[in-house]
Amino acid sequence: MTGYAVATSESAAGTLTIEIKSVNSRFLDLQFRINDDLRALEPDLRSAIMAAITRGKVEIRLSFGRKAAGAGTQALNVPLLNELARLQGEVSKHFAGAQAMSVAELLRWPGVVEEAQIGQESLQADVAALMNRTVQAFVTSRQREGAALEAMLISRIEAMEGIVKRITPLIPQVVAAFQQKAIERMQEALGLASQGSNSSLSRQDAMERIRQEVILYGIRIDVAEELGRLSAHLSETRHILKKGGQVGKRLDFMMQELNREANTLGAKASVKELADASMELKLLIEQMREQVQNLE
Repeated sequence: MTGYAVATSESAAGTLTIEIKSVNSRFLDLQFRINDDLRALEPDLRSAIMAAITRGKVEIRLSFGRKAAGAGTQALNVPLLNELARLQGEVSKHFAGAQAMSVAELLRWPGVVEEAQIGQESLQADVAALMNRTVQAFVTSRQREGAALEAMLISRIEAMEGIVKRITPLIPQVVAAFQQKAIERMQEALGLASQGSNSSLSRQDAMERIRQEVILYGIRIDVAEELGRLSAHLSETRHILKKGGQVGKRLDFMMQELNREANTLGAKASVKELADASMELKLLIEQMREQVQNLE
């Protein structure tokens, strides 16, 4: 599911900003964009996200903007100054006329002036509090999309229930038609057997043919079970959606079961109405499957 949230907090040292955004994915894929000096906080951020969601390609950005340097916020790197003095003395031994570095040049030397260290514990606490706020807003945004997806899925369930309701009354007609065909074929087979010794079928052969026709008849018309299971699966899918929570994997399974019954219905379809119904069901199931893969 998609989602987005951003939050900012101010501290004595600077401004913290956390941004979370996600796109659809069947699995949980976390990507972090963090300032190098805050990289140590990544495990805490990862834990917070994994505790809140289980699916989605999620990008988390953590940035820290330090405040402009003020009194007491900068210090000299004394060990580096000592090293520069030693090196300058070595150079003077080889080049007696070499000019010593000025104060301005020393202050501009990389690393000579350091910003005062920020308390790690205080910074970690600030990031944790901000992360909690951001994750809550992020989950809320995903819940809004989840509600919209639920409405879409319910509409597809209602459409499939309508199809099942429409074709269920056709089953007795289909059974009657197949019964008539079976009777005609039986009579044909018995007629051939009764034509005398010149008949290509003996009575035993005719009975075997009748048995085969009856078996085929039983297999072809037995779609009542498929329709019953379809209705049960649709009811269970509706129940899962209404119950809420982490429903993605359970709905994945229900889509497999619905598709299995729709395929079987199509394979057994003996009239155009049943074949068309099977195609409509599979189209609706595929539409649901695409969205179910994005749900938690």
